[in-house]
Amino acid sequence: MERLVCVNCGAAYKADDILYNCTKCGHLLEVRYNLDEITVSKKAWQKRPLSVWRYRELLPVHIEPVTLQEGGTPLYHLRRLGDEMGLKNLYAKHEGMNPSGSFKDRGMTVGVSMALQLKMKSVACASTGNTSASLAVYAAKAGIPAVVLLPAGKVALGKVAQALMHGARVISIRGNFDRALEMVHELCLSHGLYLLNSINPYRLEGQKTIGFEAVDQLGGVPDRFVLPVGNAGNISAVYKGLLELKELGFIGSLPMMTGIQAVGSSPVVRAIHENLPEVIPELHPETVATAIRIGAPVNAEKALVAIRKTGGCAESVTDEEILRTQRDLARKEGIGVEPASAASVAGVQKLVESGAIDRSERIVCVVTGHLLKDPDTVIRQCEPPTEIDADLPSLLSALRL
Repeated sequence: MERLVCVNCGAAYKADDILYNCTKCGHLLEVRYNLDEITVSKKAWQKRPLSVWRYRELLPVHIEPVTLQEGGTPLYHLRRLGDEMGLKNLYAKHEGMNPSGSFKDRGMTVGVSMALQLKMKSVACASTGNTSASLAVYAAKAGIPAVVLLPAGKVALGKVAQALMHGARVISIRGNFDRALEMVHELCLSHGLYLLNSINPYRLEGQKTIGFEAVDQLGGVPDRFVLPVGNAGNISAVYKGLLELKELGFIGSLPMMTGIQAVGSSPVVRAIHENLPEVIPELHPETVATAIRIGAPVNAEKALVAIRKTGGCAESVTDEEILRTQRDLARKEGIGVEPASAASVAGVQKLVESGAIDRSERIVCVVTGHLLKDPDTVIRQCEPPTEIDADLPSLLSALRL
């Protein structure tokens, strides 16, 4: 049976306590399992479809889960981009192929299932976009109300559309994401809604399955796992999950956990580069990559441990580097991602050029969301369609044939 444990002081709580922080020291909680009681084998897992719920023995849900068949996302070998960087073993795990178009579905299938298991009547989150879309989708599937707070004018149109269409109560605030998270946290504590931002330790349990799947798809542990970092939940979750696999004896080593942020929103990178004990929040984060435009990542404490314990690193990339890599992924590999997703691959290129990555490494980049999440940014980068008269000569002229 699992329990909740403080990552700082070690205080333990019952699995059904509705908690988001340690009541003794205020730090983050994580889900701990009695791994000695887990009897499943890797062979048993491999007989099941590749999905989040393939790994149900390492998940906290004991009811029929709220699922839309999330997970099982493709792992692509980036041959052309890898050749350009001198990397023979560069891969992208395309989380944009989940039901709502982002990795958040892994967390929400578990988080919304836990809401039902804990007898909660409604769910809520703050969001830069993908969390709100995913929460709305899974709340609709579960048949419970959802409330989402968004920073006004700072969320990509595709994500707002998803939240609205799936019936969430969408509130835009005149403030940034960090303020929205503070407000929704206060709302949940005072009015009994179930908070499903990544401060909720149960939500991260679903996201750790990204790492499980990548290991199964590669047939082994990569040397390096590279993830975009916004609220820092994903890099924390993948590290935790792989650590559990190692403790179970399913894998023999851990990859170097590597976090990539945008230059205008990089408190985790600064903490790693300056060897700070904790992050210094950025009060006014800015980047075209709206999904990682977060100045005070709530899971930074866990992320710093993940990076440091595995000998990983962190790097920041400019908006220009992000957008160039977004175009390269689309035009050279056929992989369409939103800007934040491209940050991981852009970061690898920068780290290769600086000598921080050995070219012999086997590297998995997580690309977190689909191209259509942010169509406005795509359109601004591309030439508009050529308009012609409806006759063959005009067509041949336009094509210069």
